[in-house]
Amino acid sequence: MSLDRAPAFTMRQLVAFVAVAETGTISAAADRLLVSQSAVSLAVTELEKAMSAQLCVRRRAHGVQLTPTGESVLIRARALLQQAADIEAETAGAGGELKGRLVIGCYATVAPTILPPLLYEFRRSHPGVTLQFREAMADELEAALERGELDAVIVYDLDIPRQWRTATLWTRNPALVVSAEHRLADDPEPVDLVSVADEPMVLLDAAPSSNHALQVCALAGFTPRIGYRSANYETVRAFVGRGLGWTVMLSRPKLDRTYGGMQIALRPIERPVLEPVRLVIAWRPDVLLSRVARAFLAFATERAATL
Repeated sequence: MSLDRAPAFTMRQLVAFVAVAETGTISAAADRLLVSQSAVSLAVTELEKAMSAQLCVRRRAHGVQLTPTGESVLIRARALLQQAADIEAETAGAGGELKGRLVIGCYATVAPTILPPLLYEFRRSHPGVTLQFREAMADELEAALERGELDAVIVYDLDIPRQWRTATLWTRNPALVVSAEHRLADDPEPVDLVSVADEPMVLLDAAPSSNHALQVCALAGFTPRIGYRSANYETVRAFVGRGLGWTVMLSRPKLDRTYGGMQIALRPIERPVLEPVRLVIAWRPDVLLSRVARAFLAFATERAATL
C-alpha cells in the first residue's frame, strides 16, 4: 500500500477491536472504554468493512470469538497502537522527560523483595511514568502476558515459553530451609539434601516452585514425604519455623524470621550439585515494546542485583 494514502480504518476502530478481543465481549469492552455497546459494535463492524474481512464471530450470550484473520490482525493492531502511543508520549516528553504507562507482572514469591525498590527507584528517576503491577503465580502471569495485559513479567526461568525474550536480573541457588532448632541450622558446612529425606517436607505448592523443589529432591535420589502444602510463601516459612518440616526455596528475604516471630535458617546445598536458577524479566518477541518499557528493562537489568 502506498504511504501517500491514509488507511481506510481509524485508530478508534482498532482500540475498540483490541478491547473486544481482550475482554471477550462487546459489553465488557464498552465498560473498559467508557462508551456505549452500540459504539463498540459499530466500530468493529466498520473495521471489518474497511479490511474486507471478518475479524470475529459474535455469539449471543457467548461473547466474541476471533477468526484466524482476527487473531493475526490483533497482533498487528496492538503493535500499531503501541507505536502511536509511543509517538504521542515522545512528543509530550520532547524535553527529555519519560512519560507513559507501564504494567509489570511479578511472580508472587519474589514480588515483596524486588518490586518495591525497583519501582521506587524507577519512579524517582521518571516521575512522569504511571506504574502498575500485578502479583500472581507463573501460569497466571503467562496468560496475562499472552493476552497483552502486561508489558513484561518478572519470573524464574523455569518452564517459561521458549519464544519469550528474557534478560537476567539475578541468579539464585536452591537452599534448604529449616527451623532455627533443626540439627542442621548451625552446621557450618553445606548440606547433603538426602540428610532430610526421612523428615516431612513443607511444599510451596505453586508452579513452577513446586515442580522445581520436587526435581531437586529427585536429583538427590529420594521422593520427599510431604507433610504440608501451601500456595502461600509465608505460610510455608511459618510451618518450617515451627519445626513442622523443611523446604527448598530460591527466594531469600533478608529477614530470617517468620510472621509469627519464629527464626529459620537457610543452608546451602552441596549435594546434589544444582544449577543456579535465573530470575528474569521477560516479554513477548512479537510485541513492540514502548519507550517506557524499554527504559524499564534497561534499568531493571542494570540495577536489580544491587537493589
